[in-house]
Amino acid sequence: MRLHRLDVTAFGPFGGSQSVDFDALSAAGLFLLHGPTGAGKTSVLDAVCYALYGTVPGARQSGQGMSLRSDHAEPRTRTEVRLELTVAGRRLEVTRQPPWERPKLRGKGTTVDKAQTWLREYDSTAGVWKDRSRSHQEIGEEITQLLGMSREQFCQVVLLPQGDFARFLRADAEARGRLLGRLFGTQRFADVEKRLAERRRATEARVREGDAALLADAHRMQQEAGDAMELPELAPGDPGLAEAVLAAAAVARSTARERLTVAHCRLGAAESTHAAAQRALEDIRELARLQRRFADARQRAERLQERAGAHREAQERMERGRKAEAVAPALELREAAEAEHRRAAQAESRACALLPDSYAGAGASGLASAARRAAEELGGLDAARRAERRLADLVEERAALDRQERADEDVLREADAWLADWDTTRAALQARIDSAQEAATLAEQLAVQREPMRRRLTAARTRDELATGLAEAQRHARASELRALDARAHWLDLKEQRLNGIAAELAAHLTDGEPCAVCGATEHPAPARKVAGHVDRETEDRALAAYQRAEEQHTEDERRLGVVREALAAATAEAGDTPTARLAAEADELEQQYARARRAASALHAAHEELRRAEHEREQRLADRQQAAVRAASRLTRRESLERERSLLEEELTQARGTADSVAARAAQLERRATLLSRAADAVRAAEDTAQRLKDADARLADAAYRAGFDTPQAAAAALLDAATHRELQHRLDAWQAEEAAVRAVLAEADTAAAAQQPPADPATAERTAAMAERGLRDAASARDAAARCCAELDRLSARATEAVRRLAPLRDDHDRVARLAALTAGTSADNDRKMRLESYVLAARLEQVAAAATVRLQRMSSGRYTLVHSDDRTGRGRSGLGLHVVDAWTGRERDTATLSGGETFFASLALALGLADVVTDEAGGVRLDTLFIDEGFGSLDDQTLDEVLDVLDSLRERDRSVGIVSHVPDLRRRIHAQLEVVKGRAGSVLRQRGV
Repeated sequence: MRLHRLDVTAFGPFGGSQSVDFDALSAAGLFLLHGPTGAGKTSVLDAVCYALYGTVPGARQSGQGMSLRSDHAEPRTRTEVRLELTVAGRRLEVTRQPPWERPKLRGKGTTVDKAQTWLREYDSTAGVWKDRSRSHQEIGEEITQLLGMSREQFCQVVLLPQGDFARFLRADAEARGRLLGRLFGTQRFADVEKRLAERRRATEARVREGDAALLADAHRMQQEAGDAMELPELAPGDPGLAEAVLAAAAVARSTARERLTVAHCRLGAAESTHAAAQRALEDIRELARLQRRFADARQRAERLQERAGAHREAQERMERGRKAEAVAPALELREAAEAEHRRAAQAESRACALLPDSYAGAGASGLASAARRAAEELGGLDAARRAERRLADLVEERAALDRQERADEDVLREADAWLADWDTTRAALQARIDSAQEAATLAEQLAVQREPMRRRLTAARTRDELATGLAEAQRHARASELRALDARAHWLDLKEQRLNGIAAELAAHLTDGEPCAVCGATEHPAPARKVAGHVDRETEDRALAAYQRAEEQHTEDERRLGVVREALAAATAEAGDTPTARLAAEADELEQQYARARRAASALHAAHEELRRAEHEREQRLADRQQAAVRAASRLTRRESLERERSLLEEELTQARGTADSVAARAAQLERRATLLSRAADAVRAAEDTAQRLKDADARLADAAYRAGFDTPQAAAAALLDAATHRELQHRLDAWQAEEAAVRAVLAEADTAAAAQQPPADPATAERTAAMAERGLRDAASARDAAARCCAELDRLSARATEAVRRLAPLRDDHDRVARLAALTAGTSADNDRKMRLESYVLAARLEQVAAAATVRLQRMSSGRYTLVHSDDRTGRGRSGLGLHVVDAWTGRERDTATLSGGETFFASLALALGLADVVTDEAGGVRLDTLFIDEGFGSLDDQTLDEVLDVLDSLRERDRSVGIVSHVPDLRRRIHAQLEVVKGRAGSVLRQRGV
């Protein structure tokens, strides 16, 4: 990676636009970035990091977005950082603009513009810059992939912060582990430790859960077995738990079966005793029942004797009721006649009350005559009613003519207004038709362009994918070529070694007295001996086979590379050099234009229809205006005819109404009078008829009572029984007779009479004896059931425990295996002598590489005195693996890096930083870093040490590498001619380049 140019505007302390020409500064190899404290030296490095990653380093990460903006900048000047660099053979330009709160273009106040990012690439063939992307995410992924480093690694490798490495030298193992883990990405090894620990806890939990369930079953078996089962004092996870539970369960099952046999014997004896007690109890209960039955019958007979008088009275009452039933029909007729006469008299009173006093005493015939006269007068009003209805129709028709006249006036007014705008409306509709027709023509033209654009966009996307695949195929081809060359060199080396040692291989087959295959001699006084590292023919053949396989793989990779190149050429021929994003934008714009044209063209039919409807409406409004004029002329004649007819009808109705308001009111008066008179006449006749029927009913009732044997009708009515009283008396008589028959039957039974002659029975004693026998039977049955249930439950729980032990066996094995691995990776296992964690083990290897790389430069800086070495020794109670010591060649002693002086700490940390940069660079894929920055720390060095450090830094210029030193040490300004000075002022800082 080489930096070429940096442009900043309104960034950090720089209020205006400033530029840094890194090409000019890098020409001298070493250049100095200096300036007073707070001027903005670090801001230059921040701008480089922000351009590449969109954030600034370290603790300044909080300074994002609008806080990166310079306080000295003009309100309408936008913050911007542009960096031009070469990485992985590509020359790129990255431009970033953070979010910006700017004044509104219209009105007062401010608004926030979103962040913007651009990526361009220089095409050396065409000599122009080409846009690559404007996506934050795509640009970030592209830069990270090309550099092969994260932001943290970049800041640690390219922007070498000496303070961090000074702390690294003095830090403990944990702090070193955190830094190295962040740089080398060893979190995956920590994740392995964490995953193994989680699996150990999970498997342990599952084993403990299984043991807990097994112990729960054991406790339930112990509850069932009681003192017949003893459990060992073991907890879940303890060894031997399963065997102890199964052994205790076997003892408990044997004891339970013995108890079940004893319970069966006791149950048989209890059943015999209970059967004898039940038979005796049934005999005593039967005797007691017969004795109670006899005594109860005697008591019922005495109660019947006591109720004999009431029985005779009920019989007499029933007899009188049967006689009164003959008078009941006459009583019902008399009551009905009386009720009917009462209703008729009330109706007569109500009807007569509605008539005027002049009709009082008129009688039924007089009222009927008055009703007929009113009806005749009512019939004479029919003609007047028709005339009144005709007059109402005339008034309604006159109102309808008035409404029609107003409606015609509205029609004429609306028609005139609409027709006045007809020319404008027609012109607007015709313009819409013309516009839609043009859009339809444009849509047809765009439709022809869509498919070629789609094919070109597809080819461009294929071209981009193949370009990425081409780089990958080239990498594979180069790698396979190197492997083939290495395999060939290895084979040739082995072949040469074998040829060099062929004498020893031939001498191995020599036998005294047998001729030599080379010289034919039969004596072999000094045969050649195989030396260490001798190569035999089998080893050479394996090397040759490995070379042939590598060569075949290289041929296959070259073939694949050719296929990718051909496909890329075809896609490039179809798509050209236009970027995919631009083609996608053009295709999207074409689709949008086509969609807009289609939408506009779709309005053509609607516009034609609307014009047709408008022309039809114009014709309709012209016809409506003409018809309205015709109707106005006919209404004038009709109004005159209606006025003449109305005058005649009003004269006729004045005579017919009389004093009433209308003919209908007069007819209503007459109709009501006729109705009231008719009703009154009917009511008077009905009252007279019901009075006669009541008199006839009284005579028939008196005759019926006399024939039934009653002195008066009232006496017959009093003797009459209602249905409820009759049913109640009959029920009492039937019950008395049934009770009398039942008592006689019981007293006549032979068994009951014989039982009454025996001594009183004692059921309580027999019941107590039977109850005791039943309790004994229940206890024996319960004991038998409990023993059987205990056996069954113990068998079930024992079988489940056996199955649980079988299932837990593989879980225990899995837990033991995972626990051993987790303890080994966590450094707590006895097999891990140094108590080193897995991540620490990996980091220790990285730290050993860093120490070796740093020692090369440290020995030169310290004139061969100091050497950095990695140590696996434990420190205190901590774990081993990340120790870092320095070996002093003057004393031959190894000591901790924390004992170095200030100057020694500086160049040791500088050597460590450079060594770490080399290792991280290799880890990142070998990306070449042509520009490095070293930040501060040179003030602690003496002149000789400073010269040695500068010589080491000057050696970094080899192979066209440049180093920038960030410092304010005055002596460096005399030693380093190429300088970038940061000058601060009230209007913000500015940059000046010197010596270039």
